[in-house]
Amino acid sequence: MSNHIDFLLKQNRLWSQSVKDRDNNFFRNLAAQQTPKYFWIGCADSRVPANEILGLLPGEVFVHRNVANVVVHTDLNCLSVLQYAVDVLRVQHILVVGHYGCGGVKAAFQNTRLGLIDNWLRHVQDVRDKHRTRLMAIADPDQQLNRLCELNVLEQVLNLSETTIMHDAWARGQDVTLHGLIYGLEDGILHDLNMPVATDNELLSYYEAAVDRLFASAG
Repeated sequence: MSNHIDFLLKQNRLWSQSVKDRDNNFFRNLAAQQTPKYFWIGCADSRVPANEILGLLPGEVFVHRNVANVVVHTDLNCLSVLQYAVDVLRVQHILVVGHYGCGGVKAAFQNTRLGLIDNWLRHVQDVRDKHRTRLMAIADPDQQLNRLCELNVLEQVLNLSETTIMHDAWARGQDVTLHGLIYGLEDGILHDLNMPVATDNELLSYYEAAVDRLFASAG
């Protein structure tokens, strides 16, 4: 087991040295402050690393990850990170990022039993059930899953916009916008799901328009 840790420590030192070779002051500057413009709420999937996907350096993206990129109003972990990002770091953009081929979304879609996590994935099943009629009208199972991955992102943007944290930020005039994005594992490309939210006015109309666009493109 120690050999695995030794390998990781060696990789870390090589990475650290390569960064310092490019910019000798990088870590000194990084340690002095954290001023990211972006807050990423993404899936815990190891294939979806925030900084690398965005092409940004450490310190430029504040990150929270969980299985299937879910925002739940009773999840104090997520809400605490959100509050810190908005109230303390004053991020300007919050990105809810899902990905195609998400194992959590697939398990929720297919009612696969995995254990304790089934309770967490119930939130994704609620999204599935909310749009069941339109999802079932899609003939291709792979496309059904793709739509659910996208719908799950939109639902979490809606959930995020309804938190007291966001309501309070917008009420005091803070400039912070929510976005829903989805990542393609097969090509490494992020896609905007066109639901930018910068106010708590007309949230449902933004959401419904974004959902309609998804199913229009599927048709």
